[in-house]
Amino acid sequence: MISRKALLVIDMQKGSFTEATPRHNTEGVVQIINSLAATFRAKSWPVLFIQHDGSTMNEFVPFTTEWELLDELQIETGDIHIDKYANDVFYRSELGQKLEMLVINELVITGCATDFCIESTIQSAISKDYNVTVIEDGHTTGNRPGLKACQVIDHYNWVWKNMIPTKGKIEVLPHHLFLQKVRDK
Repeated sequence: MISRKALLVIDMQKGSFTEATPRHNTEGVVQIINSLAATFRAKSWPVLFIQHDGSTMNEFVPFTTEWELLDELQIETGDIHIDKYANDVFYRSELGQKLEMLVINELVITGCATDFCIESTIQSAISKDYNVTVIEDGHTTGNRPGLKACQVIDHYNWVWKNMIPTKGKIEVLPHHLFLQKVRDK
């Protein structure tokens, strides 16, 4: 089967990156996402920006400042925007339909927050038999009780590397190795 990739950029929204909610290596993660997105666009692969819509909880209400994507992200008019309503991007969103329409079978996952929306989406994608590549230095989170953000990130990268996939595969790679692999094909 031919690999048809899509880049998911999850919850890189202003409301998740405040003084009250600092994230690990935000600038570096944004640079990595921008680099990956440029590569995907150059290959005519879709880039999907996922934005949490928390209207039911009066948080991340569409078209408010906290809902907006970070200014530092390089977004182009051909990019796809998907609203999400729970940690799992697939839950009651248009993502599944959009991926089916684009005939996508491999998801490259980046964004925020490692231990919530990234983790839930990876688990869901695997159960739906997608091939998944997690960019190990392309996701972020904040400090948690008893754990620094970098420990949470390292832990989940380890979990995903050791996960038993379904029909699809899961791979965890730093962005430079993923980009090298893409260039070598």
